[in-house]
Amino acid sequence: MNSKKLVGDQAELVAARYLARRGVKILERNVYSRGGEIDLIGQDGPTLVFFEVRFRGNGALTGPAESIGYQKQRRLLRAVEYYLHRHGKWDCEARIDVIAMSPGRWARYDIQWIKNAIQG
Repeated sequence: MNSKKLVGDQAELVAARYLARRGVKILERNVYSRGGEIDLIGQDGPTLVFFEVRFRGNGALTGPAESIGYQKQRRLLRAVEYYLHRHGKWDCEARIDVIAMSPGRWARYDIQWIKNAIQG
């Protein structure tokens, strides 16, 4: 397994623990569909939430949230639409959030949870 994949897997694990401590029930991880990959799917109260987890190390040219370009947003929207269609959940309350992570100064990671970050 390459180091980029290992870093991504570690970031997703940290994000899942972070979200669980804040009351989000993690339902699925690394869901692949025709549209693309969804890092985490969780239940935040009545809302089904699709999470994109982004990690950027020191020296990165862009921050983790800013690294999600137009094409990635389109792929995420397609993946979410496909998931909702396939599971018959078109009528449920849903949103796409971003978990932006970078190395921390005082804690191991700085984590920012951006709710409803990507809209279709």
